[in-house]
Formats: sequence, C-alpha cells, structure tokens
Amino acid sequence: MAVTPRFRKDAVASPAERHPVDETLPPLRMFTSGLQHVAAMYAGVVAPPMIVGPAVGLSATETAFLMGASLFTAGLATLLQTLGFWRVGAKLPFVNGVSFAGVTPMVAIGKDQGADAIPVIFGAIIVAGALGFFAAPYFGRLVRFFPPVVTGTVITLIGVSLLPVAFNWSQGGNRTASDYGSLTNIGMAAATLALVLLMRKFLRGFLRQIAILLGLVAGTLIAIPVGITDFSAIGRAGLVGFPTPFHFGAPQFHVAAIVSMCIVMLVCMTESTADILALGRIVGRPADARTIEGGLRADALGSALSPVFNGFMCSAFAQNIGLVAMTKVRSRFVVAAGGLILIALGLCPVAASVIAVVPLPVLGGAGIVLFGSVAASGIQTLAGAAMEKGENALIVAASIGIGLIPIAAPDFYHAFPEDLLVVLDSGISTGCVVAILLNLAFNHLGPRRDRAAAAAQDPVPVH
Repeated sequence: MAVTPRFRKDAVASPAERHPVDETLPPLRMFTSGLQHVAAMYAGVVAPPMIVGPAVGLSATETAFLMGASLFTAGLATLLQTLGFWRVGAKLPFVNGVSFAGVTPMVAIGKDQGADAIPVIFGAIIVAGALGFFAAPYFGRLVRFFPPVVTGTVITLIGVSLLPVAFNWSQGGNRTASDYGSLTNIGMAAATLALVLLMRKFLRGFLRQIAILLGLVAGTLIAIPVGITDFSAIGRAGLVGFPTPFHFGAPQFHVAAIVSMCIVMLVCMTESTADILALGRIVGRPADARTIEGGLRADALGSALSPVFNGFMCSAFAQNIGLVAMTKVRSRFVVAAGGLILIALGLCPVAASVIAVVPLPVLGGAGIVLFGSVAASGIQTLAGAAMEKGENALIVAASIGIGLIPIAAPDFYHAFPEDLLVVLDSGISTGCVVAILLNLAFNHLGPRRDRAAAAAQDPVPVH
C-alpha cells in the first residue's frame, strides 16, 4: 500500500489550486496586460507634475524631468503594493501613482514659497509619508471619521479644484501670451474634448479604456498643421537617464506645508482603504485588516520614498480597479509587470518629454474629461452617503461651499498670516477639515440615534 509522503501536506499549492491573484501568465500576455494598465493610468500619472511644474516656475525641460520621475516612482510604489515584503503591500492587483489630492495644496505651497517650493513640497511629503506608515495599523479606528459624506465631499472638491487648470490650459496656459484665449486655442481644446467623448462612445474594450490617451495623440496630430506644437523638448532629452536623488535640492521642512500634506495623506489613506475593499471583492479575496494595513503601509512608504527620486505623493488608481473588473485578469503579477514598465519609462527621458510635446490646449480639452471624472467620482460617492439622514446634506453644502472659496475668490484670505495660506489656499484641505469637524459635530457627538445614522454609512466596520 502506497503511503503519501508527509512533506506533501505543506507543499506549495499547484497552479490549479493557486488563487487567481497569485497566478502567473505567459510572458507575452503578462506584458500586454501590464501595458494596458499603464495605458489606463498614464495620463493620470503625468498630469499632476504637468500642473505643479509650471505653477512653481519650472521650465518645460524641468517639468518633463518631473514627469519622468513620477513615472519611475509610480512603478516603485506599484511593486511595493503587488509584491510587497514583511507587512508592506496589499499583494493585490493594485496600481499606485501620483495622487491628484496633493495637486492643489502643492500649487498653494508654490505660491507661498516661490523658487524654493519643490524642496518644501518634498520635505512635507516625506513627513506625511512617515506619518502614514506608522499610522497604518491604527487607521481602521479613524476610518469611521471618514464616511462617504466626508470622502465624497473631498473627492468632489479635488475634481472641481482641478478644472480651472484645464480651462487655463484650453486658453493656452500663458496669460501674458498674445494668443491666450484665442479661437485657435479654444477650438483645439474643443476638438480634443469631442474626440475623447466620441472615442468613449464608439470604441470598445482596451481602446475605450485609453480614450483619453488616444485623444491626446489625435489632438496633437491635428495641432501640427495648426502650428501650436513644439518638438524642442524631445531634442533636449536623452534616451537613457536616471532621476537623480534630490535633483532640486535637499528637502526643507515647513510646518504649514507639512500640515497641509498630512491632511492629504489622510485623504489618500481613506481613498485607498475603500479601493482595497472594492478590489478585494472584485478578485474574490476579501480584504482583511492585515491586507488594509499592508496596502496603506505601501502607499505611505511609496510616498515617503518618492521625493528622494523627485516624485510626489502616491495612492491607489481607481480606474485600474475598473480595468481588473472588466478584463477579469486578477493576477497581481500582471500589475507588477505594469510597474516595471512604468520604471522603464521613467528611466527614458524621451518618453517623458513626448508628453511635453502635447500642446496645452489639447491637454486642456482632455483635462476637462479627466478632472471632471474625478469630480463625478466624488458625486457618485456622495450618492451613497445617506444624504436624507441627519445633517449630511448640510455637511456637504458647508464643506463644498468653504472649499470653493480659493477657486471663486482667490484673494479671500489675503489678510491672513502667510503660514496659514498654504492650508487656506487649498480648497481640498479646508473642505476636508470642515467636513471632518461637521461630521464629528453632527454624527458623532450628538444623541445616540444620530450616531447610529453615522455608523450605518461607515466605510469600514470598527472593532
């Protein structure tokens, strides 16, 4: 009678028994599927440095360098999430990249600090990343203070705060230029917007997912005979390069900037928690407390390391979760392959400079869809925020109203101390603070029946 060797009890699971999240695919399919993830999030990765660079006075060449660095650091952060080590990483098909949540506060820091803005921004992100890393195990206890009524408000403000950037791009970007707001510039923006919408309407599958990227390419090609395309950035870029650590100088640590970016980190951690829970359900591996902790640690560590290589704060990219749901490819190693592709693109300055070729009006047309989608995502979150219960509608009204002040009335806080302006000039930061405080006042500090209404909309159960 044959006896099964005892060691087989602990043997590694066979491919047939392996969970789809841990499967490896054939090399060609691994590469093409990873490339699809990169295409779906590429525009979102390079858009923040394209906004922040000019806002803090960087040249086109330096802005292209920032874009390459953002691609490189997004790749590193994605590898931390998908492969992980120790208790770092959700080990799910989770894509990380530059967070839009930090754009408005970083622009506000640029207005306050001028030429020294980039080192101040990087110093603030390093501290915020360290805070997030050590706070990750305890964040579950704080998540109840970030229900959909808060997160939806913040995400909506992120999109609305970025839309003026798209409008400025659509007019040409440079207010002192003679053609600023010309029919040519606005016409190119409108044509690009129409192309993106038509592609989203009629294309299917992979091509539909990269409609914004295809719209940028088509808009740029149309802009060549119009005469508003500049190819000089490609000629100045090298084929191979490395994002030199602290290229813009050693990080500087200013209290006001640190407070502003710490608020952004809490917002990013809240978004990532929701994304981890959603992705766990989609791939059939529900996220537990350890998974959430590892995912948040990867976000925070990626953010803390990112400024070393001249990148910005990193967080989850929700559009890639939709891509996983659509394609049914659940392997985390596919997304890890996408992370390697991002690193390769970051090491090739020409790849980053190609984006610099895209005329600003073309970017503006695509940006209206891109940034508007962020706002729409926030509105979708608010739809599940039990607006009919308690004072949730009032919380949203006051938070968005105060968050819009820096957009609607840029000089509103001109008489306030300069140290406060870094926070006050960011509608996202002020709106987030107001939403948290009002949610505490109305849903946590009142009668038990009000707290019960708040508990019903908590994104994560608290034990």
